Amino acid sequence: MSRTDDVINGIKQLILRGELRPGQRLPVESELAATLEVSRGSLREGVRALSILGVLNTRQGDGTYVTSLDVSKLLAPLGFLVDLQGEGQAEQVHAIRRLLECESARLAAPRITGEALDEADALLDEAQLILDTKPEEHERIIEIDIAFHRLIADHSGNTLLAGMIEALAGRTVRERLWRSLREDGADRRAHEEHLAIWRALRSGDADAARVRMANHLIGVEEAVRRLADERPEAADHSNATTSAS
Repeated sequence: MSRTDDVINGIKQLILRGELRPGQRLPVESELAATLEVSRGSLREGVRALSILGVLNTRQGDGTYVTSLDVSKLLAPLGFLVDLQGEGQAEQVHAIRRLLECESARLAAPRITGEALDEADALLDEAQLILDTKPEEHERIIEIDIAFHRLIADHSGNTLLAGMIEALAGRTVRERLWRSLREDGADRRAHEEHLAIWRALRSGDADAARVRMANHLIGVEEAVRRLADERPEAADHSNATTSAS
């Protein structure tokens, strides 16, 4: 391992042992370098790396602090990793999303509060209104969709799971919006599926919530596959391949 890795692991251990807590200022550079037995240069590199990961936050003129260690922020690089895989990985991302969100729905069913169910119900009421009066507002429908799924994840009782779902959520928006625009009745079908999920959650039926979520997300995955060849970039790629052959 490099000396930078030593710094990263050393600071991680200090956090795990409770010697550094969320919001706490790190010791002065010379003291921390001595504690970790590294040079100041290696310390600075390690601090920069941990800042990128959202573990530390350097404030100009005020020192470096441990962040709140919010799970969703710490998992943000996961979304970046997914982005690096390219557009061709959309199906795989949706498959991972299904695994995570089905478990999220199962866990949330016995835990979700009446207040959260009311909030979800209000989101679905808004979606119904849009579908009945302003069906062209696809982007707002997608925003409601994301909020509905986030609410379920937040009540799963598993902050790591919720953070992973949040990290992936934005990576599926493009395909979901494309489906909304291109597939007749897609928004209304998704809405009916959301209602079925909501009813399962309201009844506290964990198995039903998981199955309803699976049914909903499998439909999304199937639509992504059906519509893949219709997207402009797919057509451009096909034309380029034909020209090159």
